[in-house]
Amino acid sequence: MIMRRSRYRLVGLDGQPHPVLDAPYDTLELALSEASNWCSGQGARCPLGERGIAVEVRTDSGTWRTIGYPVTCLSGSHAGIV
Repeated sequence: MIMRRSRYRLVGLDGQPHPVLDAPYDTLELALSEASNWCSGQGARCPLGERGIAVEVRTDSGTWRTIGYPVTCLSGSHAGIV
């Protein structure tokens, strides 16, 4: 069996690729860091509904599964994911 590294991506709360952060991330930590940086910078000017971000992981079958929501993007405080 071939083991692939997990890939993560950031999507909007509608499940569509994030309009700014649409890129593959090799680690969950990197994806969360990028989301946090965007939400406290450029994204801070967006309404809360547009600022919400979901983190997805690519499964072994190639589909995407939502694994959490960066708290900093939903509330503007606390690091981590819900």
